[in-house]
Amino acid sequence: MSPADDWKVNVTVKTPPIVSQKEWEAAHQQLLVEEKQLTRTRDALAAKRRRMPWLAVEKEYEFDGPEGKASLLDLFEGRRQLIVYRAFFEPGVYGWPDHACRGCSLLADQIGHLAHLNARDTTLAFVSRAPQPEIERLKARMGWTMPWYTITDDFDTDFGVDEWHGTNAFIRDGDRVFRTYFINARGDEAMGSLWSYLDITALGRQETWEDSPEGYPQTPPYEWWNWHDAYGEAEPAQEWLAQTRRGTEGQPD
Repeated sequence: MSPADDWKVNVTVKTPPIVSQKEWEAAHQQLLVEEKQLTRTRDALAAKRRRMPWLAVEKEYEFDGPEGKASLLDLFEGRRQLIVYRAFFEPGVYGWPDHACRGCSLLADQIGHLAHLNARDTTLAFVSRAPQPEIERLKARMGWTMPWYTITDDFDTDFGVDEWHGTNAFIRDGDRVFRTYFINARGDEAMGSLWSYLDITALGRQETWEDSPEGYPQTPPYEWWNWHDAYGEAEPAQEWLAQTRRGTEGQPD
């Protein structure tokens, strides 16, 4: 019996009251106050992340990738920021060799088109201990497109992801790499969306409404958004700019 069928026969469940449209709207508005407070709290927390101290990565790390050996700096793919998720796909993990960890796979299924992250000078990469042929086979089977590298040294141990999943954020200044944030356990539940990823980075969403240190890159919200196959156009579409500016006039955030 499915959970839906169980719901139908379980007549002892106490459901919320059935109300009028006016009463429903009043209840919704009351809850919306708390939801807005949660949004403000989340924004304030992200602002604190952008002021976290940076930890210099002095050790050299080596990965195997589709094109051969790669350093941690190579994983940036030339961009300013890097987010690395440690996915469990290796011997000893339930599902091997057909599947990666169920939880890691569920997260991977939620990741949208990476062009939007890339447009904010940020790269997302997965790392595991499985060899590249197995990773490429798995990606093809599951329809995943994120860069996915093989750990060959102590990267997982050094960054707190040797026995459990986790997401590390890095930034580079030239060839120098710094660790800026780390999230794991239930914190990984929010990962997958563009905004959740950007909110754990040192530079954030890079939008003008954010409370960021002076000099951080920022552009107006909405205006940088684009179709995933249209980033890199010489100029933003003027019609889009006009629409977003009209739509945000007087709009509460």
